[in-house]
Amino acid sequence: MMKVLMLIISVLFMNYSFANSVIDEARMNYNKAVHDKDLCKRMINELEKSKEKSPVYLAYLGGFQTIWANHVFNPISKLQSFKEGKNKIEQAISKEPDNIELRFIRFSVQKNAPHFLGYRNNIIEDRNFIIKNRDDVSPEVVQKNIEILIK
Repeated sequence: MMKVLMLIISVLFMNYSFANSVIDEARMNYNKAVHDKDLCKRMINELEKSKEKSPVYLAYLGGFQTIWANHVFNPISKLQSFKEGKNKIEQAISKEPDNIELRFIRFSVQKNAPHFLGYRNNIIEDRNFIIKNRDDVSPEVVQKNIEILIK
């Protein structure tokens, strides 16, 4: 019985550890994916296969999908990837509207999205919210990403 219990605990810990490593990797690679097509695709694949479906995962997946639109050539694929990512980001924020990290992701996408896509409605609101609350972000890499974006 004790061996079964230990096995269950170790499997749960491995899943938790994998989940954290995927989100930590997404945080570290978010800014890099703009210039690295292979990295962007790998992050999308890792996030899609993850069992975790929290708003943070959903927002990063959406963020990488909007970035992926920069890497594809076909205009229809570009628009489809961007819309899919945008919808995931908005879905995540609807679940946790006061999450600074989610608002950072949306702000980064809206700030860099072409005007004709019409996805710029929350830039001022998100920027002010992020500036006001950025000291409350715990992962250091997210704080650094925010500092880079706000400049």
